[in-house]
Amino acid sequence: MTETTAAAGQRADLVRNRRLLLGAATEAFAERGVEVSMGEIAQRAGLAKGTVFRHFASKDDLLAAIMLQLLDRLTGTADRLLQADDPALALREFMTSGVEALAADRAFCEVVGRPSLQHPEVRQAINQLCEVAEALTARAREHGAVRDDVTGTDIVLLLGGIHQTAAPLLAAQPQAWRRYLELALDGLHVPNPRTLPEQPPRRLPLDDSPEAG
Repeated sequence: MTETTAAAGQRADLVRNRRLLLGAATEAFAERGVEVSMGEIAQRAGLAKGTVFRHFASKDDLLAAIMLQLLDRLTGTADRLLQADDPALALREFMTSGVEALAADRAFCEVVGRPSLQHPEVRQAINQLCEVAEALTARAREHGAVRDDVTGTDIVLLLGGIHQTAAPLLAAQPQAWRRYLELALDGLHVPNPRTLPEQPPRRLPLDDSPEAG
Protein backbone atom coordinates (compact mmCIF):
# COMPACT_ATOMS: atom_id res chain seq x y z
CA MET A 1 0.00 0.00 0.00
CA THR A 2 1.43 3.37 -1.00
CA GLU A 3 1.54 6.37 1.32
CA THR A 4 -1.02 8.13 -0.88
CA THR A 5 -3.42 5.20 -0.66
CA ALA A 6 -2.97 4.97 3.11
CA ALA A 7 -3.60 8.70 3.53
CA ALA A 8 -6.74 8.49 1.38
CA GLY A 9 -7.96 5.59 3.51
CA GLN A 10 -7.36 7.55 6.70
CA ARG A 11 -9.26 10.55 5.34
CA ALA A 12 -12.15 8.30 4.33
CA ASP A 13 -12.22 6.84 7.85
CA LEU A 14 -12.26 10.32 9.36
CA VAL A 15 -15.14 11.40 7.14
CA ARG A 16 -17.07 8.20 7.88
CA ASN A 17 -16.52 8.47 11.64
CA ARG A 18 -17.58 12.11 11.71
CA ARG A 19 -20.71 11.26 9.75
CA LEU A 20 -21.52 8.40 12.14
CA LEU A 21 -20.99 10.62 15.18
CA LEU A 22 -23.13 13.46 13.87
CA GLY A 23 -25.89 11.05 12.91
CA ALA A 24 -25.84 9.31 16.29
CA ALA A 25 -25.66 12.60 18.20
CA THR A 26 -28.47 14.20 16.20
CA GLU A 27 -30.67 11.18 16.84
CA ALA A 28 -29.81 11.02 20.55
CA PHE A 29 -30.29 14.75 21.17
CA ALA A 30 -33.55 14.78 19.22
CA GLU A 31 -34.88 11.91 21.34
CA ARG A 32 -33.66 12.93 24.79
CA GLY A 33 -32.29 16.47 24.72
CA VAL A 34 -28.75 17.68 25.26
CA GLU A 35 -28.05 15.77 28.49
CA VAL A 36 -27.07 12.63 26.57
CA SER A 37 -23.49 11.69 27.43
CA MET A 38 -20.66 11.61 24.93
CA GLY A 39 -20.16 7.96 25.89
CA GLU A 40 -23.69 7.07 24.81
CA ILE A 41 -23.20 8.91 21.54
CA ALA A 42 -20.02 6.92 20.88
CA GLN A 43 -21.88 3.69 21.68
CA ARG A 44 -24.72 4.58 19.30
CA ALA A 45 -22.19 5.33 16.58
CA GLY A 46 -20.34 2.07 17.20
CA LEU A 47 -17.11 3.92 17.94
CA ALA A 48 -14.77 4.31 20.89
CA LYS A 49 -15.40 7.26 23.22
CA GLY A 50 -11.95 8.64 22.40
CA THR A 51 -12.98 8.90 18.76
CA VAL A 52 -15.69 11.38 19.74
CA PHE A 53 -13.17 13.67 21.39
CA ARG A 54 -10.78 13.42 18.48
CA HIS A 55 -13.47 15.00 16.33
CA PHE A 56 -15.18 17.24 18.90
CA ALA A 57 -13.27 18.59 21.89
CA SER A 58 -16.45 19.17 23.89
CA LYS A 59 -20.18 18.61 23.77
CA ASP A 60 -20.64 22.25 22.80
CA ASP A 61 -18.44 21.69 19.74
CA LEU A 62 -20.62 18.72 18.82
CA LEU A 63 -23.81 20.74 19.34
CA ALA A 64 -22.35 23.52 17.21
CA ALA A 65 -21.69 21.05 14.39
CA ILE A 66 -25.30 19.83 14.57
CA MET A 67 -26.59 23.40 14.59
CA LEU A 68 -24.51 24.13 11.50
CA GLN A 69 -26.11 21.20 9.70
CA LEU A 70 -29.57 22.50 10.55
CA LEU A 71 -28.76 26.10 9.69
CA ASP A 72 -27.13 25.11 6.41
CA ARG A 73 -30.21 23.10 5.49
CA LEU A 74 -32.56 26.02 6.23
CA THR A 75 -30.35 28.46 4.35
CA GLY A 76 -30.24 26.10 1.38
CA THR A 77 -34.04 25.87 1.42
CA ALA A 78 -34.34 29.67 1.49
CA ASP A 79 -31.82 30.06 -1.34
CA ARG A 80 -33.80 27.63 -3.47
CA LEU A 81 -37.09 29.39 -2.72
CA LEU A 82 -35.69 32.72 -3.87
CA GLN A 83 -36.18 31.36 -7.40
CA ALA A 84 -39.85 30.47 -6.82
CA ASP A 85 -42.46 32.25 -8.93
CA ASP A 86 -44.83 32.98 -6.02
CA PRO A 87 -43.15 34.99 -3.21
CA ALA A 88 -46.00 34.35 -0.77
CA LEU A 89 -45.85 30.57 -1.23
CA ALA A 90 -42.06 30.70 -1.04
CA LEU A 91 -42.14 32.42 2.36
CA ARG A 92 -44.81 29.98 3.57
CA GLU A 93 -42.71 26.99 2.49
CA PHE A 94 -39.61 28.42 4.18
CA MET A 95 -41.43 28.96 7.47
CA THR A 96 -43.04 25.53 7.28
CA SER A 97 -39.67 23.88 6.69
CA GLY A 98 -38.10 25.85 9.53
CA VAL A 99 -40.70 25.08 12.18
CA GLU A 100 -40.90 21.45 11.08
CA ALA A 101 -37.12 21.12 11.51
CA LEU A 102 -37.28 22.61 15.01
CA ALA A 103 -40.19 20.37 16.01
CA ALA A 104 -38.22 17.31 14.89
CA ASP A 105 -35.05 18.24 16.81
CA ARG A 106 -35.32 19.20 20.47
CA ALA A 107 -31.59 19.87 20.62
CA PHE A 108 -31.71 22.90 18.31
CA CYS A 109 -34.00 24.84 20.63
CA GLU A 110 -32.42 23.59 23.84
CA VAL A 111 -28.99 24.92 22.88
CA VAL A 112 -30.24 28.50 22.47
CA GLY A 113 -28.25 30.59 24.92
CA ARG A 114 -25.61 27.90 25.39
CA PRO A 115 -21.94 28.62 24.65
CA SER A 116 -22.20 26.77 21.34
CA LEU A 117 -24.18 29.71 19.98
CA GLN A 118 -21.04 31.80 20.39
CA HIS A 119 -19.14 29.51 18.04
CA PRO A 120 -17.98 31.80 15.20
CA GLU A 121 -19.14 29.47 12.43
CA VAL A 122 -22.57 29.17 14.05
CA ARG A 123 -22.87 32.93 14.41
CA GLN A 124 -21.89 33.38 10.77
CA ALA A 125 -24.42 30.76 9.69
CA ILE A 126 -27.21 32.44 11.69
CA ASN A 127 -26.38 35.79 10.10
CA GLN A 128 -26.44 34.18 6.65
CA LEU A 129 -29.83 32.64 7.42
CA CYS A 130 -31.19 36.03 8.45
CA GLU A 131 -29.85 37.60 5.26
CA VAL A 132 -31.50 35.09 2.95
CA ALA A 133 -34.70 35.23 5.04
CA GLU A 134 -34.68 39.00 4.50
CA ALA A 135 -34.38 38.47 0.75
CA LEU A 136 -37.38 36.12 0.83
CA THR A 137 -39.35 38.54 3.00
CA ALA A 138 -38.48 41.50 0.79
CA ARG A 139 -39.92 39.70 -2.24
CA ALA A 140 -43.09 38.96 -0.28
CA ARG A 141 -43.34 42.60 0.85
CA GLU A 142 -42.92 43.89 -2.69
CA HIS A 143 -45.79 41.66 -3.85
CA GLY A 144 -48.06 42.71 -0.97
CA ALA A 145 -47.97 39.21 0.52
CA VAL A 146 -46.88 40.40 3.97
CA ARG A 147 -47.17 43.66 5.85
CA ASP A 148 -44.58 46.33 5.06
CA ASP A 149 -42.96 46.36 8.51
CA VAL A 150 -42.04 42.65 8.65
CA THR A 151 -38.33 41.81 8.31
CA GLY A 152 -36.37 38.65 7.67
CA THR A 153 -35.08 38.69 11.23
CA ASP A 154 -38.70 38.82 12.43
CA ILE A 155 -39.36 35.71 10.35
CA VAL A 156 -36.37 33.81 11.77
CA LEU A 157 -37.41 34.72 15.33
CA LEU A 158 -40.97 33.62 14.59
CA LEU A 159 -39.75 30.14 13.64
CA GLY A 160 -38.53 29.58 17.18
CA GLY A 161 -41.54 31.33 18.69
CA ILE A 162 -44.02 29.12 16.85
CA HIS A 163 -42.14 26.00 17.88
CA GLN A 164 -41.96 27.06 21.52
CA THR A 165 -45.69 27.80 21.55
CA ALA A 166 -46.50 24.30 20.32
CA ALA A 167 -43.76 22.51 22.30
CA PRO A 168 -45.97 21.50 25.30
CA LEU A 169 -48.37 19.77 22.89
CA LEU A 170 -45.93 17.95 20.62
CA ALA A 171 -45.69 14.71 22.60
CA ALA A 172 -49.44 14.12 22.21
CA GLN A 173 -49.95 16.12 19.00
CA PRO A 174 -46.76 16.06 16.91
CA GLN A 175 -48.32 18.30 14.25
CA ALA A 176 -49.70 20.92 16.67
CA TRP A 177 -47.13 23.43 15.41
CA ARG A 178 -49.04 23.70 12.14
CA ARG A 179 -51.95 25.40 13.96
CA TYR A 180 -49.71 28.13 15.33
CA LEU A 181 -47.86 28.49 12.06
CA GLU A 182 -51.16 29.28 10.33
CA LEU A 183 -52.03 31.83 13.02
CA ALA A 184 -48.66 33.50 12.50
CA LEU A 185 -49.00 33.47 8.70
CA ASP A 186 -52.42 35.10 8.95
CA GLY A 187 -50.92 37.78 11.19
CA LEU A 188 -48.18 38.54 8.66
CA HIS A 189 -50.74 39.63 6.08
CA VAL A 190 -53.72 41.53 7.43
CA PRO A 191 -55.67 44.42 5.84
CA ASN A 192 -54.93 47.83 7.35
CA PRO A 193 -52.59 46.51 10.05
CA ARG A 194 -51.91 48.52 13.18
CA THR A 195 -48.41 49.89 13.63
CA LEU A 196 -46.20 47.47 15.50
CA PRO A 197 -44.70 48.65 18.80
CA GLU A 198 -40.91 48.74 19.06
CA GLN A 199 -38.45 48.78 16.20
CA PRO A 200 -37.60 45.50 14.40
CA PRO A 201 -34.36 43.88 15.55
CA ARG A 202 -31.36 44.65 13.38
CA ARG A 203 -30.08 41.12 13.94
CA LEU A 204 -30.55 38.21 16.29
CA PRO A 205 -29.31 38.77 19.86
CA LEU A 206 -26.66 36.05 20.04
CA ASP A 207 -25.09 37.37 23.24
CA ASP A 208 -25.84 39.68 26.14
CA SER A 209 -23.90 42.69 24.89
CA PRO A 210 -25.75 46.03 24.33
CA GLU A 211 -24.88 45.87 20.62
CA ALA A 212 -26.82 42.60 20.22
CA GLY A 213 -30.25 44.24 20.10
